[in-house]
Amino acid sequence: MQQPVVRVGEWLVTPSINQISRNGRQLTLEPRLIDLLVFFAQHSGEVLSRDELIDNVWKRSIVTNHVVTQSISELRKSLKDNDEDSPVYIATVPKRGYKLMVPVIWYSEEEGEEIMLSSPPPIPEAVPATDSPSHSLNIQNTATPPEQSPVKSKRFTTFWVWFFFLLSLGICVALVAFSSLDTRLPMSKSRILLNPRDIDINMVNKSCNSWSSPYQLSYAIGVGDLVATSLNTFSTFMVHDKINYNIDEPSSSGKTLSIAFVNQRQYRAQQCFMSIKLVDNADGSTMLDKRYVITNGNQLAIQNDLLESLSKR
Repeated sequence: MQQPVVRVGEWLVTPSINQISRNGRQLTLEPRLIDLLVFFAQHSGEVLSRDELIDNVWKRSIVTNHVVTQSISELRKSLKDNDEDSPVYIATVPKRGYKLMVPVIWYSEEEGEEIMLSSPPPIPEAVPATDSPSHSLNIQNTATPPEQSPVKSKRFTTFWVWFFFLLSLGICVALVAFSSLDTRLPMSKSRILLNPRDIDINMVNKSCNSWSSPYQLSYAIGVGDLVATSLNTFSTFMVHDKINYNIDEPSSSGKTLSIAFVNQRQYRAQQCFMSIKLVDNADGSTMLDKRYVITNGNQLAIQNDLLESLSKR
């Protein structure tokens, strides 16, 4: 049984094959993102909270608010499809949730099948049949050129061999030149596309000599998860916790929160500090710089102080 087809803004959504299409372009999304988009379409114009999305899209699954936020971010990116003139499909309503901002049109099963089959691939124009006879007639009427001598034919073949060899060599040199410049292009693009409402959380230095590495890393992971969950829930910022991710890729986030453990001499003794810096990636300025000495009794106080400092930024 064919599932209903729905048009969301400029996109035609086909849930049965997890696909969205627009102007001949087709994108295949994850099933969870398709379910999320269909649920927004079913409640067009309504403000949906994270709890409503978890109950209806992630049925009987235990997920955090961060998972919902990340899924909505991926869905927004797919719907925008690198189009700067694209409308806002899903808007964030502070303290309440999310809302679909574009018109929605539902189609019946029969209409959906007609829409899916109404755009066949273009067929190239065939050459008119009358061209072949006239062309062959012209060939017949043309005077037959004298046969070339074997020496001239051999020179002609040698010329083309050298021509294609030099052409291939030039293409290889051009590819090497372009590959050497390829690493500079993402840097300029990332500066243009920085999002001031996005924050990356990174781990710079994972341990000190005075405290075993697993405990420090576990505490840093907990702090990063707490900051990400709090800001994603109670603010308009989009926080990406990358402490546990080893993927090195360009980021469009406008700010970076770095966590590092450093050794520093204090009162004639080496101590391990947890250093936390918030940097504006647009100009490299430091917005927050905190250092904490971690003990068994002050870990909760450190978290409260950090969240209070971030709320003032």
